[in-house]
Amino acid sequence: MSPPLLLVTNDDGIFAPGLAVLAEALAPLGDVYVVAPDREQSAVGHALTLHRPLRVDRLGERRFAVNGTPSDCVNLGILGLLPAEPKLVVSGINHGSNLGDDVTYSGTVSAAMEGTLLDVPSIALSLAAAEQGSFDEAARIARLLATRTLVEGLPAKTLLNVNVPSGRLKGIRFTRLGHRVYKEKVVQETDPRGKTYYWIGAGPPLWENLESTDIMAVQDGYASVTPLHLDLTHYDALRRLGEWEGALNAQLGARGRRSRRHGRE
Repeated sequence: MSPPLLLVTNDDGIFAPGLAVLAEALAPLGDVYVVAPDREQSAVGHALTLHRPLRVDRLGERRFAVNGTPSDCVNLGILGLLPAEPKLVVSGINHGSNLGDDVTYSGTVSAAMEGTLLDVPSIALSLAAAEQGSFDEAARIARLLATRTLVEGLPAKTLLNVNVPSGRLKGIRFTRLGHRVYKEKVVQETDPRGKTYYWIGAGPPLWENLESTDIMAVQDGYASVTPLHLDLTHYDALRRLGEWEGALNAQLGARGRRSRRHGRE
């Protein structure tokens, strides 16, 4: 029986140390293929490159650099570059956490989303601080979760978003998403020619200290494992707002009748 194929990617680029550590940690589990952006692609979200061709450089037997986004890399890997469909996609180890609302921006998490959309179990892995040589615990968590996922799989349309704290690890907690925002994230400056420019991303994040969240788990020294589901529908709101349907359709029909009447006039 041939070993399973594993696809590893990231948003920090093909030469990021966290990517190398992750690929090495997963190597005992199967044939690891690395398909990653040729440069940093942090905070690109779930972007796909649709308006220009993608270039792929083969850097080794199972190592490819792509001039695109993390989602491009997963798409190319699963649908074109790998000799067969992988059994698992793992994205990381990201240099910095992806907690709470960060998942909506994160290229690391979006790569795992792309794998999930293509029906491959997927994990996104981030480290709260990424000093040189600090990836060991994150790599150990990655191997444990990957092993479990290869055996048991994941629920449909569900990925795991994992954040590992820096320093001594106390254990693992399964968590829900917290909420954190960057209030002071736009800086306005003037260039030497007198034109205004802006930097987005400045200022520390603000968060709610709520129990059972990924933010609190990492703050307490635990690795957070948050199952994320790709169905973003708010079902309670759908049921409540469904009461609007009749009134809105009645108004829409009345407007249509008025328009036709004015047209005849």
